[in-house]
Amino acid sequence: MKIHFTYPSADGRTLIHAIRWIPDNQKPVGILQIAHGMVEFIDRYDEFARFLNRKGYVVVGNDHLGHGGSVVSHHDLGHFGEVAGYKVLISDMHTLRHRTRSDYPDLPYFMLGHSMGSFLLQAYLRQYAKGLEGAIIMGTGRHNPAVLLAGRVISRIVAFLKGKRYRSKLLTGMVLGSFNKSFEPARTPVDWLSRDRAIVDAYASNPLNNFQFSASAYNHMFHAFSIAESQKTIKAIPENLPILFISGSKDPVGNFGKGVRKAYRQYKKRGIRDLTLKLVSHARHEVLNETDRDQTYQYILNWMKER
Repeated sequence: MKIHFTYPSADGRTLIHAIRWIPDNQKPVGILQIAHGMVEFIDRYDEFARFLNRKGYVVVGNDHLGHGGSVVSHHDLGHFGEVAGYKVLISDMHTLRHRTRSDYPDLPYFMLGHSMGSFLLQAYLRQYAKGLEGAIIMGTGRHNPAVLLAGRVISRIVAFLKGKRYRSKLLTGMVLGSFNKSFEPARTPVDWLSRDRAIVDAYASNPLNNFQFSASAYNHMFHAFSIAESQKTIKAIPENLPILFISGSKDPVGNFGKGVRKAYRQYKKRGIRDLTLKLVSHARHEVLNETDRDQTYQYILNWMKER
């Protein structure tokens, strides 16, 4: 069963759209909450959620501010609000967890963050890791701190000169501009997402996947990346929290595995006792939408079941 619902955002102005997938005709055995990535929406995880439903897992997820059903008009796509920072997105994730937990108080609770959501999840764990059975950090990477600082400065300048809602080709190029280069000659501008042509074409043709972030949203996102990758955040994560890093070996967001390995080493140095690194061979950015996604689905399921 699939239920759409809304709840108030921490920004005090927006209704957040969310989905809960519930197993049919069986008692749930666990919960997975998903934080989606940049320029997408939670219903793109429907196939994965239904797979987990068949295995007894409740799956929930929300559309972040500026995404999917959490916008009033197309003009709001890619904009987090006039005052909302990354903390509001994290608070919205926590509200959903609280609502879900209240309905299933005794089930093991896991969280998964993909791409932008992977950085939001890491920042989330800094405050709210207690009570989780595990965290799955997917499609992540690591950034040069100087580049993140430059991004914040440039996005602030653009917002000051052009307005917070201004869509800057410069900023979009800084974040996304190089990802497709390794796959040229490419059929589409988003071949870096997956080898599955149907997935790529569906993404490229959907208005909910075709928009630019506002200048202020980029500023908030750069800030979230900085917080997620900081030593203070990593040190705040409990040593006994099981963590899985999973990405495609051909994912440019993770610098083709190098950035993911760096993140793994940082957490290993921190002393996280149950730490797993999985690079899916030949997979690009969206391992849940790759041509061999059935194997990835099963891998994640097994990892959760073991914990």
